[in-house]
Amino acid sequence: MPNNMTIKDIARESGYSVSTVSRVLNNHPDVSREAKDAIARVVEQHSFILNSTARLLKQQHSRNILIIVKGTMNLFFSKIVEKMQQMISSHGYNAVVHYLDEEGDEIRLASQLCRERKPLGLIFLGGSLENFQKGFAHIGPPTVLATTLTGKLNFKNLSSVSIDDIKAGSSAIDYLLDLGHRRIGIIGGSLKLSYISQQRFSGCQQSFSARGLTFDPDLYQKANFHFDSAYNAAKSLLSRQPDLTALFCMSDVMAIGAIRAITDLKLKVPDDVSVIGFDGIEIGQYYNPRLTTVSQPQTELAETSVELLIENIRRPNGAKVITLEVTLTEGESARKI
Repeated sequence: MPNNMTIKDIARESGYSVSTVSRVLNNHPDVSREAKDAIARVVEQHSFILNSTARLLKQQHSRNILIIVKGTMNLFFSKIVEKMQQMISSHGYNAVVHYLDEEGDEIRLASQLCRERKPLGLIFLGGSLENFQKGFAHIGPPTVLATTLTGKLNFKNLSSVSIDDIKAGSSAIDYLLDLGHRRIGIIGGSLKLSYISQQRFSGCQQSFSARGLTFDPDLYQKANFHFDSAYNAAKSLLSRQPDLTALFCMSDVMAIGAIRAITDLKLKVPDDVSVIGFDGIEIGQYYNPRLTTVSQPQTELAETSVELLIENIRRPNGAKVITLEVTLTEGESARKI
């Protein structure tokens, strides 16, 4: 194997995909121990060490596109990242993926990476508009913020591809209200820190208000977008509000965690408590009960974001705001009362 081996060489020899090798080399936690060990053996065998990685990045720095992912445990982003990597590679560019915690500062990280990597463009998966407002002016390359609308921002090099989270949150509550539910709990992110949670909750409030109802703030339970956090949130909420007949969870991961909590409380879904999720990740359609959810167009989101960014890299023509539609996917986790 030549000294200037590439990630594709490692993938071929280890038997894993290029995206899996990339995640291992970028220290992404969402990789099995078996994959990490197999890839590490190939790397060690051929002396693919940091110095050779640095040389490769130096050779390719003018073709780098950074993907900055906010949330290390976000299953919804996993499929999108993989599709983005494939598309970026097919266009002849090099995708470099970085992950940070949900409450991390993505703009600070991006500024550092822009100095070090000199990328042609950036894609953010998730982000805080407050962080963008404070620091994005220092980011020079064309950028796309995916999954969050940039309507309140005004940067010539910042486009966005997202759904309308207010409308989508409203559709979830409308669905439950149409089924006859009135005591509806909501599990979502911090309403102070999570812009997406703020938007989805605003949509929920609009739906209640449109029917002459007032949402009780005690029925909102904060959680991180993780199984265990949502599990604990659902247990806490149901212990305080045992008369709830439905839960809207702001992600499918949250919904699955909540369903497990409901089951452990010796209740049944949907007989005792209906649950609706958000995102439309694949696992929801194989869960028991099959999850009712607000589905985002993951493939379209990935493709549109990459195409828009590459268009602006090759021929800059200003920022665009693209809004995609969601669909309500009916499963078995919600019922009429």
